[in-house]
Amino acid sequence: MQNLRLGRILSVVWIGVLLSGCMTAQQHYQDTHGARERQLTVGTVQREVRKGMSGAEVAEVLGSPNIVTTDGEGREVWIYDKISTDVTYSRSSGGAIVGLLIGGLSGDVLAGGGAGGSYSKSAGAESTTQRTLTVVIKFDDNNKVRDFAYHSSRF
Repeated sequence: MQNLRLGRILSVVWIGVLLSGCMTAQQHYQDTHGARERQLTVGTVQREVRKGMSGAEVAEVLGSPNIVTTDGEGREVWIYDKISTDVTYSRSSGGAIVGLLIGGLSGDVLAGGGAGGSYSKSAGAESTTQRTLTVVIKFDDNNKVRDFAYHSSRF
């Protein structure tokens, strides 16, 4: 009886150990991508960037630009150029373990024999998607947004 109870406790502990290392794909994604990376989207640009904003307001919404340059008249131009590659894996496996145990009790000695076999199969797929987003923000002489444009692609 004591061995049965110990076996159940160990089983519960073992299952807990196995499950504690499991993370969802979303959790892995959030661990590897910063908050600013995730929020720079076409929707963010359309929703947040407006003519007349200061550079500080733009930086608060979009983060730091990749490139800061000037146009022919000496006015500042900020360029955000983002490229992202998402790789998705899908794996599945299955199998069966078949066992047969034949035995008997002879006096005080347990006599037995056994046979077994196993079968396993796995399959998988991988998909890679690349996205680009380029945002160009042009400032006026007072360092306010005078114009902005963006281009997005996915392949």
